[in-house]
This record gives sequence, C-alpha cells and structure tokens, in this order.
Amino acid sequence: MNNGSTIFLSTYEGKIDDKNRISIPASFRNILEYKASREIYAYSSFINECIEVCTFERINKLQNFLEGMELFSDKRDAIATAVLADCVPMQLDSKGRVSLPERLVNFAKFNKKVFFVGKGLTFEIWDKDKFNTYYKKARQIAKETSFSSPKIKEVE
Repeated sequence: MNNGSTIFLSTYEGKIDDKNRISIPASFRNILEYKASREIYAYSSFINECIEVCTFERINKLQNFLEGMELFSDKRDAIATAVLADCVPMQLDSKGRVSLPERLVNFAKFNKKVFFVGKGLTFEIWDKDKFNTYYKKARQIAKETSFSSPKIKEVE
C-alpha cells in the first residue's frame, strides 16, 4: 500500500439502519486493516454537525498533545473532557459495520443517508443533505483562502 492510501480520502455515500448501524466504506476499512486496527474512535465534531472518526494512533497523538499542556490548566481539562470523555471506541464487525451510540446520531441529526468524508488522518460521518450544503460553503472558503493566503504555495 502506498503512502497516499494510508490516509482517508474521498467521499462515500452510505446508509444508517434502524439500529444505528453503518457499514464503513471498503477503502476506509482497507486503511484500518493496513494499520492493524478493527477499532475506531468517534466523537462529536467541534466545527460541524457531524461525527469525527479516527484510529487509536490519532487519539494517542491527542493524548500526547494534552500531556504537553499545563497539567491543571482549564484549557487542558476542557479539551480532555470535550474529546476524550466524548470519545466512543467501536469495533468493526465481520461485515465492516459499527453501531453508533444514540447520542452521536442525535448530535449529527442523521436521516437515512449519510456521507463518509475523508480528511486525512480522520474521517467524518455526515447527514447527506447537511454535507451537500456544507461542501458548497467549504469550496468557497477554500477558493478564497487559496488565492489570498501567502502561506499556501503551489507544490512543485
């Protein structure tokens, strides 16, 4: 597997059933298998009305970041509470499905159709209609940023 295929890329449509089960897209499952992980971690997004999903590797990086902060600071405590306390470990079953907790489904306000959105080291699960609306907004922000920011350079 090449380096480009060890990160979550692209967008896939899926469904959520009456028991809040979803089937993780095959390409995302391949990445999880490559990383020798059948467990994923999900939590409420801080930016959007969706669920963020990652591997233990990412959770461990977050923990290391927290360890670098002042031990008893309000910021450290807030991040630990908001992410780690909200985080739900989930095992993929033999068919590549997971059952989402009701509180995460309620947070994201899913209908029956969802989108899996690759974002590199993480992926998100969105209600399909909400993601379509957000995608248009994100494209506009990215377009404005890419032409106005001196920090973004063309890759040679």
